[in-house]
Amino acid sequence: MKKKVALTGDRPSGKLHLGHYIGSLVNRLRLQETYDQYVMIADLQALTDNFEHPEKIRENVFEVAKDYLAVGIDPQKSTLLIQSQIPELAELTFFYLNLVTVARLERNPTVKAEIKQKGYTDTLPAGFFCYPISQAADITAFKAEVVPVGEDQIPMIEQTNEIVGKFNRIYHTDCLVEAEALLSHTPRLVGIDGKNKASKSLGNTIFLSDDAQEIKRKVFMMYTDPNHVKVSDPGQVEGNVVFEYLDAFHANKEEVEDLKERYRKGGLGDTTIKGLLNTTLQALLEPIRARRQALCEDEVREILWQGTQRARLVAQKTLSEVRTAIGIDYFLGRF
Repeated sequence: MKKKVALTGDRPSGKLHLGHYIGSLVNRLRLQETYDQYVMIADLQALTDNFEHPEKIRENVFEVAKDYLAVGIDPQKSTLLIQSQIPELAELTFFYLNLVTVARLERNPTVKAEIKQKGYTDTLPAGFFCYPISQAADITAFKAEVVPVGEDQIPMIEQTNEIVGKFNRIYHTDCLVEAEALLSHTPRLVGIDGKNKASKSLGNTIFLSDDAQEIKRKVFMMYTDPNHVKVSDPGQVEGNVVFEYLDAFHANKEEVEDLKERYRKGGLGDTTIKGLLNTTLQALLEPIRARRQALCEDEVREILWQGTQRARLVAQKTLSEVRTAIGIDYFLGRF
């Protein structure tokens, strides 16, 4: 039986953090065992809001690749690729631009939220505004049936499927495939400040590559309950970042529930729960950090080169089908 196809990826505007890990990386480790999985480093999309600093994106392409490999993405089971090295994706994006209205892009909740977060007004780059269409090209180029994402990315999958449906209907084909969003048990991890989701651009994250001292520092500055001044004071669990992280990462769920009960009644200090979270995260991240440090730069480059070449062959086949469906395969078979 043919394996289903999964596409995952991240924009290399910074190293990966715990939000990526719990939001999608855990699913990717599982998917690579049973799916034909493509893992994309979306450097073109990262350039839409970092176009003045291409050196940052270039450096982070390899940093993100190291994070993938350190977490356990196996290049023998998953295909790692760099978006910008597959020009067929740009051509697919161009075709799809004709299938989406400006009004539809303006209604996309993910785009609206990111525009607000970055403070764009008249300075909004067209590339950033249209990146849901680029993402649709990425997904459909590999005919991905499953895309692991955070809940804030669901509108992107919906927009992709709208493009697929419209293309197949207009051109009387079935060459494009709809995708399904796959959420994790913790689809949205709050930042350590408790105000926003964990995001590298907001500086409220714990990175997979952070050393032990930095992890501890970030854990002990986490937002808890401002009214929980004394250990004896009853504390609020809801909205308490430490408990949200314990829910996400601590293996013993019964212990976490017991701690919540004690915290609510009073008699449990913030230092105690932060100490437990620090121990939990250190145990999770230490082996990842060790594997990352052991990676050879040339080895990482070779993995990306080989994966990108394999992925491009697949994208070329899809683009050929799209051109044929539209009717612009003028010289089919000549080259």
